[in-house]
Amino acid sequence: MRPLVLVHGFMGGSDQWALQAPLADGRDLIAVDLPGFGRNSHLPPINTIKGFAEWVLAEIAPQEFDLLGHSMGGMIVQEMMRLAPDRVCKLVLYGTGATGELPGRFEPIEVSMRRARAEGARHTARRIAATWFRKRDSAPEYHACAAIAERAGLAAIIAGLEAMRGWSGLDHLAHIAVPVLVLWGDGDRTYEWTQVETLWRTIPGANLAVVPACAHAVHLERPRHFNALIADFLDES
Repeated sequence: MRPLVLVHGFMGGSDQWALQAPLADGRDLIAVDLPGFGRNSHLPPINTIKGFAEWVLAEIAPQEFDLLGHSMGGMIVQEMMRLAPDRVCKLVLYGTGATGELPGRFEPIEVSMRRARAEGARHTARRIAATWFRKRDSAPEYHACAAIAERAGLAAIIAGLEAMRGWSGLDHLAHIAVPVLVLWGDGDRTYEWTQVETLWRTIPGANLAVVPACAHAVHLERPRHFNALIADFLDES
C-alpha cells in the first residue's frame, strides 16, 4: 500500500497528526515538519508556497505516494501536484482553498501580520490557534495544538503569511488528473465555503465531504469521523 504524506498548515507541525495513527494500519504515514514550524522550527523559514512544495518533494523518499494537505499545507500539496504530477496517486485537500488572499478569513492576512509584529509570536500562536476550533480555547485539543503553534518564531509566522498571500492555484485546478477528496468543516473560520466549492467544482471528478459542527481542525475535533473518511477514500480502488 502506498505511503500517505501529511503536510500540516500554518503554525502546525507533525505532532498535530497524533490522532491519525489509525491511518497507519497497512500504510506508512510520513508527516513532515515544514521549515520554521513544529520540529523544524530551527530551520530558516520559506516565504513562498512553491518553495515549501519543492522542499517537501526533496525531503520525502517515496517515488509514489498519496498526499494530504491541511490549510496552508493544502496550498503546498496543490503546488506539489503541479511540480510532480507523476508521483502523486491520490490527493486530499483539507480545510484549504486555491487562493491565498483567503476571502472570509477571521481577519485579513495583513491584520495578522501587523498584530504578530505588535503582539509577538507566542500570543499570535495562541490567539490564532483558538480560531481553528469550534469551541475556541475551551476545545479539548486546543492546548496541545497551541503548544505546537508556539514553536514558530516571528520570522516563520510572517514568512508563512507572506507565502499564502502571494499564491494562487486557480489556473492549475482543471489539470489535476488524480482522484481528489475535498474535505471541510462547516464552521471553518479560515476558508469559507466559496473557496471549497471552487476546488470541488473545478477539479475534474473531485469528491466532497463536509463535516458538521467542526471548524478548521476536523482531524482533532472529530478524529474518528475524519480518519474514516480518509481511509475510505484512500482504500477505494
